[in-house]
Amino acid sequence: MSKKITIVGAGLVGSLEAIYLAKRGHNVSVYERRSDIRKAELVAGRSINLALSTRGWTALKKVGIDDEVRKMAISMPKRIMHAQDGTLSEQPYGQDGEAIYSVSRGGLNVLLMNLAEREKNIDLYFNHKLISTDLNKAQAVFEDEKAKEQIVNADVLIGADGTYSTVRNHMMRQDRFQFSQYYIEHGYKELTIPANPDGSHQIETNALHIWPRGNYMLIALPNMDGSYTCTLFFPFEGEYSFESLKTHQQVEDFFNDVFPDIVPLIPNLVEDYFNNPTSSLSIMRCYPWTVSDKVLLIGDSAHATVPFYGQGMNAGFEGCYVLDKLMEKHGDDWKACFDEYSKYRKPDGDGVQDLSMHNFVVMRDKTADPQFLLQKKIELKFSKKYPEKWLPLYSMVSFSNIRYSDAWKIGQQQEALMQKIMSIPNIEGIWDSESVEQKMLALID
Repeated sequence: MSKKITIVGAGLVGSLEAIYLAKRGHNVSVYERRSDIRKAELVAGRSINLALSTRGWTALKKVGIDDEVRKMAISMPKRIMHAQDGTLSEQPYGQDGEAIYSVSRGGLNVLLMNLAEREKNIDLYFNHKLISTDLNKAQAVFEDEKAKEQIVNADVLIGADGTYSTVRNHMMRQDRFQFSQYYIEHGYKELTIPANPDGSHQIETNALHIWPRGNYMLIALPNMDGSYTCTLFFPFEGEYSFESLKTHQQVEDFFNDVFPDIVPLIPNLVEDYFNNPTSSLSIMRCYPWTVSDKVLLIGDSAHATVPFYGQGMNAGFEGCYVLDKLMEKHGDDWKACFDEYSKYRKPDGDGVQDLSMHNFVVMRDKTADPQFLLQKKIELKFSKKYPEKWLPLYSMVSFSNIRYSDAWKIGQQQEALMQKIMSIPNIEGIWDSESVEQKMLALID
């Protein structure tokens, strides 16, 4: 039976969920507090480029829009690490042919909005700020840019309004609603490596570049126009931090010392540093994600995470896919569908958050560590020979649809096993030997 559905938030997940619901025959109205980004220049410095991986592609394919997205995606089959002395090392992300894909957040959002508007039963409304709700009736009151209020009644209200979700804030007034927020000590600032004069990339195109420096790091993802979106992850306070770098000279000295090979790539480095905003990074957890058959939280509204596994968008898209599968299962029983969605996805929301924090440590501390790189070589060799016995954690997260919660659990078991392997005397000299392979088989069995 067709339902009238209100979605709050026209971001990536809200737009994709609208497409999913419209293809099921529902009438969808999407309300966005911001103006229509398709009618304004995308503002630099306000978002991290996205890494689209298997879960995201699976969700896009289900509604037949993956080919459209591929036109704006750049494959990154490996990471390239830039040492402080300028030397480079690289590590494949998976097996041959496996890659994550760099996509522009703004560009992808524009595409999804355009695809949503092609559906005859989707309407998009911009400059509409949610100011109040009656959750038990799926009623929402919005205020437009002229401060005029509009009451919207629907059968279902979906909160896809991101990390600082207003729908979730209203749900927090419900009895026994659990909520926690955790800000890490690091924030981020966006910088840009421009294209060469001929439009080509200044550094290798098909890779995610990392400058790991222990307590902080810089990453760069390629864009279609030849530029790179760079993100500096940096502590808010401390000896080297957003707080301590206050003058142009301090910024120049810091980058020349710590990231010397990035300096010639960014001609406006100091100006970008001071002009672009500094943003915080947080993890938001809540439960339940639903109010009866009337209200549901999806995406960052339910499980906002930090960006270090590149899985925030992928997790949100996968949520749209899982919800659709449950709609197939439960038919018109929306309460059963929402209840199962909330219970099933909650461990995976927690799992992607745990994985994201884990990968922050890996990226900033370990990608420059020869022991870590050797460990990954051993794992990759073993998984190629025994794929039924070993799938590396990164592959489980980025190149499969294994549940995040299961991947996190298996990954911890694998790490404990690998610590025993790495403690073998002279492992550097015998890592690809038969004896090491047999030791791994024995530990697994």
